[in-house]
Amino acid sequence: MMIYKQYNQQQLNDQYNNRLHVPDHAIYIERWDKLSKETREKYTLIKDIAYGEKPGEQLDVFPSAKTNSKTLVYIHGGYWQFFDKENFHFIANGFCDYNVTTVVINYPLAPAASLDRIVASCRKALLWLHQNISQFNGDPGKIFIAGHSAGGQLASMLLEKKWVENNNAYFIKGVCTLSAVFNLEPIRLSNYNTVLNLNREMALRNSAVTLTPANICPLLLFAGAYETDEFKTQSLELYNNWKDKNIHTTFLQLPGIHHFSIPETLTDQGTMVHLAMRNLMNI
Repeated sequence: MMIYKQYNQQQLNDQYNNRLHVPDHAIYIERWDKLSKETREKYTLIKDIAYGEKPGEQLDVFPSAKTNSKTLVYIHGGYWQFFDKENFHFIANGFCDYNVTTVVINYPLAPAASLDRIVASCRKALLWLHQNISQFNGDPGKIFIAGHSAGGQLASMLLEKKWVENNNAYFIKGVCTLSAVFNLEPIRLSNYNTVLNLNREMALRNSAVTLTPANICPLLLFAGAYETDEFKTQSLELYNNWKDKNIHTTFLQLPGIHHFSIPETLTDQGTMVHLAMRNLMNI
């Protein structure tokens, strides 16, 4: 029986099971940890800063050596239920030398937290950073965001028009997503929903493809050419839905890249993603 598009239940589950399609995924996760450890040894780090009172509402900052520096905020993936900010400290290694204050945030994880709460926490983190980033040599008016997988979905929710307008979040100057999820209906119908507990309404209000973006900054959408068809379609669908809504949107597929290799393209100076991010930040 078809559950979603042309997929039966097992096929849909497989489309969103990235570990199934990258059998050596553990090698990449181990390298993230190794690179993050090296980054902590190389640069100044201020850890576990609370931006809220709820469990998981903490962030880590690699402050720039110069005042009024641009700030990059990284939101990690993991299907809203896995990983910790510490696994992704390596992101700072790609930007600290350009005098960018780099922030890696945590957020409450499912199943203890609903997706509504997770989105609310990420929004709270951005507002906290706008108020406090100057303490870490960041310019509160020049904040950029990058997110991978579920983190890309969370990044996209920071561009939602009503939220931006209600909170004067015009300080967001650019967003970059890597292999992200923007339509949560197939997630709701997949086996991942046993943890996420999405109902149709929650999936809809947290799906960027159904929302109107604020016209505040450019959006870069990247997906790996070795992703599943559904993951490539996710970014393409958002591109098609947002490109004519007063937001400059770019979508690119990256040759030879899959779901677990794409985060490092953000920090590798020779990659299209890194160069595009530097261009976006004008550094």
